[in-house]
Amino acid sequence: MKLRTYIVEDNATIRENLIGTLEELAAITPVGAADTEDEGKAWLAAHPAQWDLAIVDLFLRQGSGLGVLAACRERQPHQHVVVLSNYATPDVRMRCAQLGVDAVFDKSNEIDALVDYCIAQGKALPEAPL
Repeated sequence: MKLRTYIVEDNATIRENLIGTLEELAAITPVGAADTEDEGKAWLAAHPAQWDLAIVDLFLRQGSGLGVLAACRERQPHQHVVVLSNYATPDVRMRCAQLGVDAVFDKSNEIDALVDYCIAQGKALPEAPL
């Protein structure tokens, strides 16, 4: 089953490469993307049941990924939120955990771990009713 994935990332090159990589290796289906906090929060609020995974960068063109993470706190049990950032320091990881993030991945050296995470989450999705 494909993991419906929403991505909040302000660098278009990184966003497109990430989508391509995850589509090929982890069988995700991109359902949307945003490059600002306001866009990310608005889409998630308007589509509360249309995503399984949100991948959020912390530093955005406008606002912060932390605001997007806070907006995801009230989500369904099968929905997961992860951070993909160049700033995955221990303090950032702790703050993300406080906001209910399921995992934090460093852009520079944990892309393989993100792919593995997406594969595992896709396998754990509930089956769609017939």
